Amino acid sequence: MHIPDGFINPSVSAAAGVVAAGGFGVAVRRARSYLTERLVPMAALVAAFVFAAQMVNFPVLPGMSGHLIGAVLAAVLVGPAAGYMVMSIVLIVQALVFADGGLSALGLNIVNMALVGAVGGYYLFRSLMRATGNRRGRVPMVAGIAAFASVPLVAVAFAIEFAIGGTAESLSIGTILWALLTTHTLIGIGEGLITGLVVGAVMAARPDLVYGAPSFAGRRTTESVQ
Repeated sequence: MHIPDGFINPSVSAAAGVVAAGGFGVAVRRARSYLTERLVPMAALVAAFVFAAQMVNFPVLPGMSGHLIGAVLAAVLVGPAAGYMVMSIVLIVQALVFADGGLSALGLNIVNMALVGAVGGYYLFRSLMRATGNRRGRVPMVAGIAAFASVPLVAVAFAIEFAIGGTAESLSIGTILWALLTTHTLIGIGEGLITGLVVGAVMAARPDLVYGAPSFAGRRTTESVQ
């Protein structure tokens, strides 16, 4: 899902960079309203987990593998604002240290995985929670469903970016969208299972630290000012 350098033209890449930087500033401001001294280590642990988990591939089809994005996982555990920050930091380190995703495409990758994946995925999670009764016991299952759906959503975001500024003129948007949706729907299954299991484990041990849990007071505080 990481976009390499040169796949999207410079103007679209630059615009995405501006959006990504602005989004990071907003995320920092909103995260301050609920990230207490007790929750900051949680955010650091989530960032370390997402970074490590993205390095591990799981089989999808013969000759094809995928890896966890971790956007909904991060947002459910530490909130959409901190989730945006976590995903941004992970992507920045990957681009600078491991050349995983191009530097010129860093803004695009942040928009896709932090804004669409974490923030968009979190609000999908909240909508599903309300629709299913907003019960604490359903948090892991609903998080898994939202995580599953977030993967093709991120793929659609890339397809839109390619339609606007793609440099490979021989590839049609329809072909790219079909290929992305079919493969990333399968990858989303793994994303959903891993997210549900991890969120379930944290809910069983420390539900008071899970931002997406109905009983988390800090979520109500920060969402009331958004």
